[in-house]
Amino acid sequence: MNTRFGKYEQASWFMLALLATACQKNLAPTTTTAVPVAKGVSLQLAEQRKQLISNLGYQLQLSIPERKAEPVVASEVVSFKLKDASQPVQLDFKEKTDHLKRVVVNGKAVAIDHHEEHLVLPASTLKRGPNTVQIDFVAGDLSLNRSDDFLYTLLVPDRARTVFPVFDQPNLKASFQLQLTVPQGWQALANGPVQDSTVAGNTKTYRFAPSDTISTYLFSFVAGKFTRLSREAGGRTMQLLHRETDASKLQLSLGPIFQIHADALKFMEAYTGIPYPFRKFDFAAIPDFQYGGMEHVGAIDYKASTLFLDEGATQDQKIARSSLIAHETAHMWFGDLVTMQWFNDVWMKEVFANFMADKITQVAVANSNYDLKFVTDHFPAAYGIDRTQGANPIRQQLDNLQDAGSLYGNIIYHKAPIMMRQLERLMGEEAFRQGLQEYLRSYAHGNATWPDLISILDRRTPADLQAWNQVWVNQPGRPVIDYQLQTQGDKITQLELRQRAEDNSDRLWPQVFEVLLVYPNGTSKELTVNMNERQVQLAEAADQPVPAFVLFNSSGLGYGVFPIDKLLLPNLGKLPNPVARASAYISLYENMLNGQVLPPRQLLDLYRQQLPLETEELNLKLLTGQLSDMYWRLLKPEERTALAPALEADLWRTMQQNNSANIRKLLFKSYQSVALTPAAQQRLYQIWDKQQAPTGVTLTEDDYTSLAQALAVRDYAADAQILTKQLARIKNPDRQKRLQFLMPALSPDVATRDAFFASLRDEQNREKEAWVLAALGALHHPLRQRTSEKYLPQSLELLEEIQLTGDIFFPYSWLQATLGNYQSASAAATVRSFLQAHPNFNPKLRAKLLQAADDVFRAEKLVQ
Repeated sequence: MNTRFGKYEQASWFMLALLATACQKNLAPTTTTAVPVAKGVSLQLAEQRKQLISNLGYQLQLSIPERKAEPVVASEVVSFKLKDASQPVQLDFKEKTDHLKRVVVNGKAVAIDHHEEHLVLPASTLKRGPNTVQIDFVAGDLSLNRSDDFLYTLLVPDRARTVFPVFDQPNLKASFQLQLTVPQGWQALANGPVQDSTVAGNTKTYRFAPSDTISTYLFSFVAGKFTRLSREAGGRTMQLLHRETDASKLQLSLGPIFQIHADALKFMEAYTGIPYPFRKFDFAAIPDFQYGGMEHVGAIDYKASTLFLDEGATQDQKIARSSLIAHETAHMWFGDLVTMQWFNDVWMKEVFANFMADKITQVAVANSNYDLKFVTDHFPAAYGIDRTQGANPIRQQLDNLQDAGSLYGNIIYHKAPIMMRQLERLMGEEAFRQGLQEYLRSYAHGNATWPDLISILDRRTPADLQAWNQVWVNQPGRPVIDYQLQTQGDKITQLELRQRAEDNSDRLWPQVFEVLLVYPNGTSKELTVNMNERQVQLAEAADQPVPAFVLFNSSGLGYGVFPIDKLLLPNLGKLPNPVARASAYISLYENMLNGQVLPPRQLLDLYRQQLPLETEELNLKLLTGQLSDMYWRLLKPEERTALAPALEADLWRTMQQNNSANIRKLLFKSYQSVALTPAAQQRLYQIWDKQQAPTGVTLTEDDYTSLAQALAVRDYAADAQILTKQLARIKNPDRQKRLQFLMPALSPDVATRDAFFASLRDEQNREKEAWVLAALGALHHPLRQRTSEKYLPQSLELLEEIQLTGDIFFPYSWLQATLGNYQSASAAATVRSFLQAHPNFNPKLRAKLLQAADDVFRAEKLVQ
């Protein structure tokens, strides 16, 4: 039987189901059944604890020694109200049992019962109502991110339990009162304001006021040799901890950093109708932070290199900084004020942070071109996953928090904002905004699910959001759009569009996008398509003049693989709208990867012709990125060598002819990326050696370091000491350490590189994840693959360990940095053999591997 519910019948059914679930929870007996003690934090355990535990608070004391190798001695008091004391209570602590020194429950010392990553509190010592647990322990090091003279916590998604015993689930919010003892001279920042500090001998103790009520993954502190700055912006005092030593970067960056935060706060307060919901708003800039930023309440962490820009910064870098700051600021409402019940909805906080960041940057940064930035930021990244065999839906099943890290990726960061913008367009901006405001008011300082939000939004639109949600949110993949244009004389008689699922399923993506009819005289007419059926007749096209060519998805907001009218190709540079050109570039590239329209070499030649015609910086970034990708991955080595002189000349000439400093620098970086001939390498060496940039290009210390690394990976023989010399030029100690780490991976000596790769098997050598990824990029550069392909089997075998020891983005980033540049059949065979030899491999890791290996599989096919 094939049954379809109407919108309101389906909504009523949906609400009855929710009501039934709620009733079941309300009628749950007060006596509970013990949940088995098992590794991780299972959904079953989390649901039971949510029913039983409330009024949760933590008092934490940690003593940070000056020497990194010494342990962090700690104690805590956990207070909570217990609804039923008939069963033991499990605290999460993912460390060795010997880290636990003493446990006292309600004033009574108890034997330490710690196994399967849990500290089990005996029922005999617990009571209905208020309970207090005192624990002396050695803090776990995994997520303390300790360097020689600073450290910081990063506890998302379930890493709080790696540091201290805790109820580590997002819907058990708590207040944290922290006391930190650190070496004298260190600064510290945490969620709560500093109450006071005292000095004793060679140490300083910071006592922080209780934090706002937050989820455990948002608990945070930073401590070390930082400089503390305090400024007022937008009527609010903000503090910044940083380690930047470049006076020019500080002078150019500090003003914008504080102002962008103020602007973002102002926008979010106006959009949501809710004043900033927490007591303070401070942040820290951390060298080589694993992510761009992390939205800790009152203590946001950022990657320092994204915040501190120099005189050579491009417009794209400035927009990226604004977007990052806006993203983390938006999280204060979406994620921190209202938090997901469970990490299967982690995408919700990320999609709204990105969605709001795009809106904020539109008004906060001059010439940011909101629509173009949205297209170039989100679509290529989303397609890069959704086109693969390992594609995942936006909302994913999660049975245990130990697997939550694998949920993160480009689908939630990039496909989800596309989905949300389609939803906003479907509902209308004001109805959508009012729905979000109701959602935030209803669940403020609490937790909510995606169905909670859909229920609110569904009341504000006649559209069937439940059916819409099923394909856009709960399933992976994308549609392939095709068309048929019929004409008679000089008029269109019919324009029909069809869609099918790329994976040949029967799914249908309801969406709205535009089609542009372009005429020989340069005029055009844009028509809107409501693609809510498998086949749609575009009635507005009938009786329109026959165009010179048709551009599909001209506004860039449609999602899928769109057809290319081949008459577009010679006229690509004549499209006046930069968003339309960006959409065309993306469609051309996606079709090329599917073996359609143009093969890689012909598309690369088309892009070479387009280089001097493209005037928009964001489009040139997109264009040169695709060009470099095809050059290194989709041409045979002999084709690449033959093309190199002409491509180098194209880029250099276009750079010299362009009047924009930003575009000149972007083109210089592209020239550096593709440089292969001895003449080009000699030119780059002279620029580096004399530190004399091309006319109109500003190069900074970071740029010269990048240039030295590019020459080193090419085994530039004229100066074997180039990296050593560059190291001597670097003044900042953090950046010195980074280059020192990379030097063995860049060495011309194969044995040195082999030894470096072997060292990565040791977890301690993978602590600085950003450094490791840069090193892998050097090891597996296309020019080094003859000697590096042997690393692939060992790299894949390390994957499960990397998931256990690394942060959330590290497993996929490890795979991408390892596999991303290979094109050989043998590399593809290595991946297939690994998958065949591991039939029971973790399904989420298997998906990550298939996502990363898609480039290899396509390159293998296209190159042949």
